[in-house]
Amino acid sequence: MSKIKDIAMLMKLRLSFLVVISAIACYFFAGGGFDINLLYMTLGGFLITGASNGYNQVIERDIDKLMTRTMNRPMPQGRLTVTEGLVISSIFGIAGAFLLFQINWFSGVLGILAMFLYAAVYTPLKPITPWAVFVGAFPGAIPPMIGIVAFDGFFSFKAGILFFIQFIWQFPHFWAIAWLKDDDYRKAGFSLLPLKSGKSKKTLFLIVIYTAIMVPVGILPWYFEWAGDITLILGTLAGIWFFMIAYKFYLVQEDKWAKKLMFASFIYLPFIQFLYVFDKLLQ
Repeated sequence: MSKIKDIAMLMKLRLSFLVVISAIACYFFAGGGFDINLLYMTLGGFLITGASNGYNQVIERDIDKLMTRTMNRPMPQGRLTVTEGLVISSIFGIAGAFLLFQINWFSGVLGILAMFLYAAVYTPLKPITPWAVFVGAFPGAIPPMIGIVAFDGFFSFKAGILFFIQFIWQFPHFWAIAWLKDDDYRKAGFSLLPLKSGKSKKTLFLIVIYTAIMVPVGILPWYFEWAGDITLILGTLAGIWFFMIAYKFYLVQEDKWAKKLMFASFIYLPFIQFLYVFDKLLQ
C-alpha cells in the first residue's frame, strides 16, 4: 500500500484529474457524449499527465529536497529509485499515448507533445528563467485541444480558441501560486514570478492585466456563435469576479489574496468550460 501511495504522489493524482476535466468539458462542448472515445481520452489523458509529473519529479529529485512543499515526495525521500520513477512514468506515458491513439492520430500526437514539452522543455527551464512559465503554458493548454480534436478528428479553429482560453488563464493562476511559494522556490533557485522585482506592485499589475484579458477571452465561444447569451452573461460575470479578486490583490499586496486568487482560478476554469457545454445544450 505504501508503494501505491508513492506512485500516486509521483503522478500527482489530484492534479492529473483536474487537467483531464478540461479535456472532458471540451469533448462535450465539441459534441461528444458518453462513449468509448470519452473513456479512452479520460484514461489516456490521465496517464499522460501522470507520466509528465513523474518525469518532472525524476528530473527535479535533488531540487525537491530543498523545498518544504516537495521534500516529502517519494523521490527525495528515497522511497522510489530513479529507475523505478523512470519505468513507472514510461509505462504510464506509453499506455496513455496508446489509448489516445485509439481515438485518432491527432489526439495521440497532442498527448505525446504535451508530455514532451512539460518534461523535456518546461522542467529544465524552471531553474534558468521565469520564461519557463510561458513555455509551460503550452502543454498546460493542450488538454482542451485534445477534447475538441478527439471528437472532430482534426485540428480546427475551435480547438485553437479553447487552447487559447486555457493558455491565458494559466498566467494569473500560476503567478498566484508562485507568489505564495516564492520563498520556497528561491531555496531551490527558482524565480518564477514574471519580473526581477519579484513580489512587487509591477508583478501584481501584470496579474491584473491577464485577468482583465480573461473577461473578453472567456466569452469568445459566444462571439463565434458556438454558445449563446448565457455564456455572454455568466461568462462576463465570472470574468469580472476573477478580475476583481486580482485587483484587490493588487491593492493590498497580501499573501492571503494570492491564495484567494489561486482558488478563484481553480473555480473559474471548470465553471467557464462547463458553462459552454450547458449553454450549447440549451441551443
